[in-house]
Amino acid sequence: MALLHYPSLYWLFLKNRLKILMEYRMNFLIGATSTIMMQGAGLLAVWVVMSQIPDLNGWTLPQILLIYGMITLSKSINHMFADNLWTLGRDYVRSGQFDRFMVRPVDPLFHLLADRFCHDGIGNFLVGGTLVGIAAKQLGIVWTPGLLVYFTVMVLSGGIIFIALNLMTCVSAFWIMDSVPVTRVVFEMHEFAKYPLSIYPRAIGLILTWAIPFGFASYFPAARLMGIASPSWQAYGAPVVAGVLLVVALQVWRFGLRHYGSTGT
Repeated sequence: MALLHYPSLYWLFLKNRLKILMEYRMNFLIGATSTIMMQGAGLLAVWVVMSQIPDLNGWTLPQILLIYGMITLSKSINHMFADNLWTLGRDYVRSGQFDRFMVRPVDPLFHLLADRFCHDGIGNFLVGGTLVGIAAKQLGIVWTPGLLVYFTVMVLSGGIIFIALNLMTCVSAFWIMDSVPVTRVVFEMHEFAKYPLSIYPRAIGLILTWAIPFGFASYFPAARLMGIASPSWQAYGAPVVAGVLLVVALQVWRFGLRHYGSTGT
């Protein structure tokens, strides 16, 4: 199928998914708001800690909220549009359902991603956007057109970083059936990136910069928004990091696809 047809095809998948979700509107509402409550619990813990101390290693509450909001926005892109990667082993490989992707004239990865839009991610998007808005106001950030473009590019790049890392790890489902434990080990590292990397030991900062680079989805772009001096490769490196990770992830996916064997069920 020509690449130009994929956007319209995805739109068809999305419309069908939304129709199904809206048949049970209360479930849709609960799913969309459940992540807001989960994020609220985490933010409450941050507020309780910061209310007892003037700053965290020199970082104030609004600065931390901006970093937290940045990575929450990036995570929401992954959550909404690529959450199905988590279920590759459990729902598709183990049951043999992945076979139907292999025999259709549509790219299997596209089909996997388009098969399920996860509305739970809407809550993350709303929380992240709200946090960035509140923090930016308190920090006196002026949203010039250039800064808005920078912010948008950084959030999208952060979303691609999440998706690429999940894609690389979910491929293990082609060998071990259930890739969730492997994916979770890498994914949960983003919890560290909700806070300034400078508060951690150097080893963690290096991991979040070079090995599992969630720092480019939160700390580095947030520092640029706050006007904190940092090397250009940190402030503007997220699109490059996202691009490199995506290329590597696609190669890993193709390698796994070549070694996929149907369960025969």
